[in-house]
Amino acid sequence: MSDVRDVIIIGGGPAGYTAALYTARANLRPLVFEGFNWGGQLMITSDVENYPGYADGVLGPTMMADFRRQAERFGAEYVTDDVTRVDFSESPLAVFVGDTEYRGDAVIVATGATARQLGLPSEQTLQGRGVSYCATCDGAFFRDKVVVVVGGGDSAMEEAGFLSRFARKVVAVHRRDEFRASPIMVDRARSNEKIEFVFNAVVEEVLGAGEGRVTGVRLRDTVSGESSVLDADGLFVAVGHDPSSALFLDWIDHDEQGYLVTEPGSTRTNVAGVFAAGDVQDHTYRQAVTAAGSGTMAALDAQRYLEERRHQRELAASSA
Repeated sequence: MSDVRDVIIIGGGPAGYTAALYTARANLRPLVFEGFNWGGQLMITSDVENYPGYADGVLGPTMMADFRRQAERFGAEYVTDDVTRVDFSESPLAVFVGDTEYRGDAVIVATGATARQLGLPSEQTLQGRGVSYCATCDGAFFRDKVVVVVGGGDSAMEEAGFLSRFARKVVAVHRRDEFRASPIMVDRARSNEKIEFVFNAVVEEVLGAGEGRVTGVRLRDTVSGESSVLDADGLFVAVGHDPSSALFLDWIDHDEQGYLVTEPGSTRTNVAGVFAAGDVQDHTYRQAVTAAGSGTMAALDAQRYLEERRHQRELAASSA
């Protein structure tokens, strides 16, 4: 493209849309590559009750549509397609969709992360109907219920402990006979009288599709091969997240898990003009509100970067 944009935003979730809102209101003409699956993880979330401003709760897809529409109102432009590669070797920075090239003076990466799933058709059928990937988001919906947590790491132990504040009983299911979680996390879970454990078992089916809600899980013993049914009202899958960062690993510093690394206290990456926001660089909080907050930070960081570049060009021109 001959038209070089001030800001290109890659990602259509809370971080990307908030960055779009702020950069649009700053007259930076953001071009947003929101992807075919825009909206991020909230598109598989039913009720959201912990986002400020939605006093009566809101459906995840509805909230993302609100975010999108608000940024569009101020001039954000959308490309509902997936970026296929980037080239950050020189400025303007290049972003490609197939053979079509787009260039921007600044790029905000807000591609998010995806929760690892069990890969069961029944799991997908009941997403948002008792199947969840975030206890902090959905735990309050299971007050006095029985829930199952799948996983053996620190995240699973943390999720089980959080859910025990609401649920009548939490059953932690792990495919091996010992956890990979840190000893202190395991000890904390074992000392919680609401948490029970099932070892050497995997979920082979989530039950309740006919009722439109989770009614239990079918477990398979990994040693004997025998199946059994565990009645439950909810299933929380806590087997990890994967940052959607593959496109950027050759350009941007990242940790061993693939999360993009930013400078402390900012969203700046090691590449001048490239900023990272939301779950693609946050493996600690992973909330819509924190993603939106870091999207704001990225927009302000990008705005300051562009202003500084403009000032430097003006100084160079005046001294020529």
